[in-house]
Amino acid sequence: MAEHQQQPTWKRRGGRWIALIAAVAVVVWIAQHGGHGTGASGVTVAAPSDTSTAHSTRSAAATPSATSSPDQNVPADFAAPVVRYARQAAIDPQLLMAILYNESYKPHDPSFQRAWLKLKPGAALGIANMHEAAFDQVKAGRSFADSSWTQLPDDPDLAIEAAAWYLHDLAAQLPAHRTGSLTEDELLATGYNAGASNMLLFARGVQPGSQAQSYLDTLRQNWAQAGQAIKPDL
Repeated sequence: MAEHQQQPTWKRRGGRWIALIAAVAVVVWIAQHGGHGTGASGVTVAAPSDTSTAHSTRSAAATPSATSSPDQNVPADFAAPVVRYARQAAIDPQLLMAILYNESYKPHDPSFQRAWLKLKPGAALGIANMHEAAFDQVKAGRSFADSSWTQLPDDPDLAIEAAAWYLHDLAAQLPAHRTGSLTEDELLATGYNAGASNMLLFARGVQPGSQAQSYLDTLRQNWAQAGQAIKPDL
């Protein structure tokens, strides 16, 4: 085994500068495109929210074709896996696609996400912006149980599958009798964004806070284009 040699100072500093530049680029991108609470983010809205909220690596055959160069910030490019995994998880494909549109406010380029993660270890990863605790929670007992959260930036199929099952698990928690004006899909979106405990409050008629309301407003704005995006694959 070769003896470990310490890297020259200029190389170590260069690596730090590359990470810093990448992180600054992420911040600039977000500032230009706006932002809101991310999916599976654990944002507190009306009460202390869950720290987990929602999303895995598929085979090359299951992921979008490399020749098509799908853009992870263009949710419509992933209509086929959205419909496929939504059906498997028994949730509304339009809801899943609309959530991807909601979560497209930040750059999903894998190199950006890895650079950002170095500066913010608790960041959300993947096309659906999922935190580690949420991913570990939702993968238990499922076909992607052996997958790692750190795979999400490179595997949008896995991220979409995990998001679908996270929404499935949220739906299982909804009470049979609900009050308030929010639809089931809207409640699930608030759960994805702010955690199950807040979702259950909203299901009992508690009014969403400003961040949850902003997420809902964005979801409603994205609803029609989400429906158009998945229409060819239904």
